[in-house]
Amino acid sequence: MNSSIFPPNTQEVQFDEKWSYVGKKQKKRDKKNPADAHRGDCWDHVALDAENKLVLEVVNGKRTEANTKRLVRNTAKRLKNRVPRLITSDEYKPYKKAILESFGEKRTPRRTGKRGRPRKPRFRPKPELVYATVHKTRTKGRVTKIDYRIIFGTPAQVTAALAASRCSRKINTSFVERQNGTDRNRCSRKIRQSYCFSKNWDIHRAATCLSMYSYNFCWVVRTLCRPDGRPGPCTPAMAAGLADHVWTIREWLEYTVCK
Repeated sequence: MNSSIFPPNTQEVQFDEKWSYVGKKQKKRDKKNPADAHRGDCWDHVALDAENKLVLEVVNGKRTEANTKRLVRNTAKRLKNRVPRLITSDEYKPYKKAILESFGEKRTPRRTGKRGRPRKPRFRPKPELVYATVHKTRTKGRVTKIDYRIIFGTPAQVTAALAASRCSRKINTSFVERQNGTDRNRCSRKIRQSYCFSKNWDIHRAATCLSMYSYNFCWVVRTLCRPDGRPGPCTPAMAAGLADHVWTIREWLEYTVCK
């Protein structure tokens, strides 16, 4: 691993959630049974570097505001709180607040000297923060139209971000959705309508981390090119400058993280 240029120079982040389940479907859970607390729907909250196809962060669990905040907060930490050029997601409401708190500016109101509790700090978007959501129009369950909505930033900033992008020509979540399909192919317990579904919550989370993060270093993506321009296979970690060769699973598992 090339640690000298960590964190990755991520310029475009896409957020999305991928559904799976553990033990039984959500509608079959017994709320009175404590054993069913960790059964039912289990979502992969994913942050992807769209240009390098690098999985930045995965939070596995229920689809909640808390897990969404955790995903965005951890992504910001991986980027050392640097604001990427463009952030996109679907219209899941918790993203707006989570992105504002993680990538925005925190401002504490001045004390007025009056009695009562002081006003809580507020978050404002930084001038360089550009965030847009994908809006899908469905007819009889099928997507018939795709638009986007600008949440933070201006139309001019969005146009500039797309012009500078190496992969996007319009606002989209296509790359993280494609990675969702790749992960379902790599991890059989997430294939829809399968007998291979997970039976244990902790094992499901472990399998998720094994599949998603080994993908970065051990999975060759044919559409990626090496940063140095040399021909040959390239993984997301190589494209992001975090590795100089395709790692084996054994090499990845035995790598010492903390020295």
